[in-house]
Amino acid sequence: MSGVIDTNLLLYAANKACREHGRAANFLAQAGRSAGKWYLTEGIVYEFFRVSTHPRVFDRPLSPEQALAFMRPFWEAESFAFLSLQEDHWELLEKEILALGHASGNLYFDIRTVVLMREHGIRTVYTADADFLQFKDIDVKNPITEED
Repeated sequence: MSGVIDTNLLLYAANKACREHGRAANFLAQAGRSAGKWYLTEGIVYEFFRVSTHPRVFDRPLSPEQALAFMRPFWEAESFAFLSLQEDHWELLEKEILALGHASGNLYFDIRTVVLMREHGIRTVYTADADFLQFKDIDVKNPITEED
């Protein structure tokens, strides 16, 4: 097991009131114990902060301190790494946008993640976001719906 962990799984694990909480929290705990390498992007982390602390999204939003405390184990763990832009990022971005042919709106958050994955040779994303299914050669795994 290894791959990119998408924002929605972090949000489900942080939000004890949502029905996906248990499965997401269990998945993250398994990931932390596994021998695999796990990845986040800066965009995923900032999106987590934006959504988890927003009072219109969460009935009980996290405080900035709680959001930081939730994310800290990821950036302190040796099994987690951050994907960053490489030299060919903008060329790959253009290629991805043209390949999709219909990129707009919030899909650009996912496009950025996919481009970073391609730059670093990572094919698997763990997410509950079905939008990732439209990217060629990306293996989408949904730990919320998949059987253990």
